[in-house]
Formats: sequence, structure tokens, C-alpha cells
Amino acid sequence: MGADMRPTVLLVNPNTSTATTDMMLALARAALPPGLALRSATAARGAPMITSDAELATAVDEVLAIGVREAAGVAAIVVAAFGDPAVAALRTRVQVPVVGIGEASMREAAAQGRRFGVATTTPGLAVSIAQAVTRLGLAAQFSGTRIPQDDPLRLAADPGLQDQLLGEAVRACIEADGAQAVVIGGGPLAESAERLAGRFGVPVISPVAAAMRRVAALLEGAQPA
Repeated sequence: MGADMRPTVLLVNPNTSTATTDMMLALARAALPPGLALRSATAARGAPMITSDAELATAVDEVLAIGVREAAGVAAIVVAAFGDPAVAALRTRVQVPVVGIGEASMREAAAQGRRFGVATTTPGLAVSIAQAVTRLGLAAQFSGTRIPQDDPLRLAADPGLQDQLLGEAVRACIEADGAQAVVIGGGPLAESAERLAGRFGVPVISPVAAAMRRVAALLEGAQPA
């Protein structure tokens, strides 16, 4: 058989967990049109799960190096950490679209002027999430971030408990904060996002799936008629 000639999207996992990469890759494939191919790259150094601004900063150099190295062979790059490490820098260094899962999911949540919230498990990233909202010009629509009072690594090891507590956070975003859409804030939380979708009366958005919808739209727009 010949080589796959479809345009390829590169999913970059800014943490070092190959299990997380594999999980996000499967969910990304399900959200991506069949006309696009998909492959992944995983950070060689850093944290297995990004839970703080320091770990997010460490990921920047890794993502930038991977993106610059791989850009010539792909049609687009998706950075699969909610803090979008190196996205802005990559956009100045490569000639292909670069999509961050944080930006893509928050823009999707805010579409049609909706008020939106974020439910996540990482209290160490709450400030950076708020800063990202402001940077995107969405502060007027942001209802805030809800975070369970539990250790994010412990929750990652217990998917049932993680789903339960994230579900409670989603409900608080909706009922207490007035959110009309809720983003699940984290690439490693993407499976929880998929399981929680449909349980509430408002959209619950997986950032990985949102990024794939965004990159598909960008590449579709770049195709000749």
C-alpha cells in the first residue's frame, strides 16, 4: 500500500505520560474528520501531569522544540495541554496552523455570547486559566473556575471519583455561577469530559475534541475549492 497522503495533524502532549498521549489520540481521532490523518508526540521531559505554573513553564521549551522539528511534515499542530504552552511562540516559528486545546475549547464555549465556566482538578492553574480568559477577550462571559478540593494526581488515579467530583464542579458552574456551557479544563481530563457530556442541560466541552473541530475547520478553509 502507498503512503497515507491525507493532511496530517500532529497532537503534541506537553506532559510526559505516554498513556495520556494514547488516550488523547484516541479521542482526537474520533473527533477528527476521516480526511485528516493524525499522529502524536510526547514531551521527553517535564511532569507526567501538569498541575502548576512551574510545570506549565517547563513544558514550553519541549513543545516549541517538538513543533519546530515536526512542522515541515504536518498540516497543523495541536498543543494538548489546557494552558496552551508555547502556542503563541510556535505561531511565530512555523508556517502551519497551531491550535491550543485551552483556547479552542474556551472559544467554542463562548460562542453565540454564551456565559461559560471551567471545571478542572488543578488549583495550581486557576490563576493562569483566568489570565488566559482575559487574554482571549472573554472575561465578560466567564463565570469562573470550579475545582474539587482534592489532589489532582489522586483523582487521575481514580477515574470514578474524578468523574464524580468534576460532575459536581460542572453542576456548580451551571447552578451557582450561571454558566451556559462548561469546559473541562485539561487534556488528561478528556475521558472524564466525554463521560460527563450529555448529563447536563448545557454543553460540557472536551478541550481535545474542541481543538480537533477547530483544526478541521482551519484546514477545510485552507483547501482549494
